[in-house]
Amino acid sequence: MTAPRFIAPDDVRTQRLPFEVLGLQLGWVEADIAEWLLARSSAFQRRAGSLTLQVASFAEAGETLRTLAPDMRDAGLIRGWRNEAYTCFAPSADGDLDLARPLFELERAAFRRFGLTSRAVHINGYTASGDMWIGRRAAHKAIDPSLLDNLAAGGISAGETPDACVIRELFEEAGVPEEIATRAVACGAIRTTRCEHDGTHDEVIHCFDLLLPDDFTPANQDGEVSGFQRIARGALPAHLANMTPDAAAVTRDFLRRHTA
Repeated sequence: MTAPRFIAPDDVRTQRLPFEVLGLQLGWVEADIAEWLLARSSAFQRRAGSLTLQVASFAEAGETLRTLAPDMRDAGLIRGWRNEAYTCFAPSADGDLDLARPLFELERAAFRRFGLTSRAVHINGYTASGDMWIGRRAAHKAIDPSLLDNLAAGGISAGETPDACVIRELFEEAGVPEEIATRAVACGAIRTTRCEHDGTHDEVIHCFDLLLPDDFTPANQDGEVSGFQRIARGALPAHLANMTPDAAAVTRDFLRRHTA
């Protein structure tokens, strides 16, 4: 897995504080959001340049954040509320996630606001001839509307495994039946970290490749993809600029691995 790296480190949006809980840095919070939190709850304190949540346990930390999140949503600080929880894991010594140490669960839309590390799957759907099926995100999506995306992609919900997420997302987004979806091959993970207008995006992406039958045509099932196009491998680089940042990173990784 690649180490976390901030894109555009000199951007004004990178003015943020490390977010710490019980001695662990779990994320990043922008300075203005930190001021809002400090004014809202005495559980937050500024210490040595960090925003610290003063709690007795990670369970209490989760409860505190879950209580505050709806207020932040109502104040316009969190968008795209999903009523779906992600798991916040402890960081490992090398900066990756320690998946053996789940700390708490929190509404997925709040993860960026606190700069917490999320997990997702992205599936490269390709054919034997080397063509790749690329989706276009629906215009109503809260994040990256109308941009190009991989065949299927989605966040890993609390309690869900990457493999289960792959099967779910492949059907919901592309209509891939389970008997085909189970053939997806795990191809490692990459990490993307960048500043967005709704917080800090820090995500571990589990990459999968899926060889599709030549006569298969994706069909969206959940209304989150407006359509698909089949693109020759050699033409893919020209489309990277129109992809979501994460899909572009996953596609570049695919091209690197599949270029002789």
